[in-house]
Amino acid sequence: MTAKQKTTQQAILSVAHEDYGKKLNSYAFFRVSSRAISEDLVQDTFRKTWSYLVKGGKIDVMKSFLYHVLKDLIIDEYRKRKSSSLDALMEKGFEPGEDNSQRLINILDGKRAILLIARLPEKYQKIMRMRYVQELSLKEMALITGQSKETLAVQIHRGLEKLKALYNFV
Repeated sequence: MTAKQKTTQQAILSVAHEDYGKKLNSYAFFRVSSRAISEDLVQDTFRKTWSYLVKGGKIDVMKSFLYHVLKDLIIDEYRKRKSSSLDALMEKGFEPGEDNSQRLINILDGKRAILLIARLPEKYQKIMRMRYVQELSLKEMALITGQSKETLAVQIHRGLEKLKALYNFV
């Protein structure tokens, strides 16, 4: 390559950079969502174009050639990015956190409700403990107390209403 050819190609590439540089940056940024990576890709695009010209390559339409090179570089960038597997991250010491806050709130609310059972009238305390602490069925409760299932269901319902009132009051 002669000095005159080199100067001509530099001028062609400089004009192309002025004309298409910002648009190429926008295109790359839209594709990779990172300003730094998109600028690097555009620089690589012009570097590869320059290498192609120096080797004696012929470019008919500069704009389409630049976009073609940039598109290939973006594809290579996508292929480089591999998502890390959880196993690989855990080998490096990453421990995923668990959000147990709702479970903790439920446990504390349950303990609060059990403590409030003691404030219910004696008639409801026994039934509420059997149903919600010991988790007995209506049939089992009926066998223990000698009352009908319907009576127990009514007492449980009324006990729950009183417990809700206490819970909201405290």
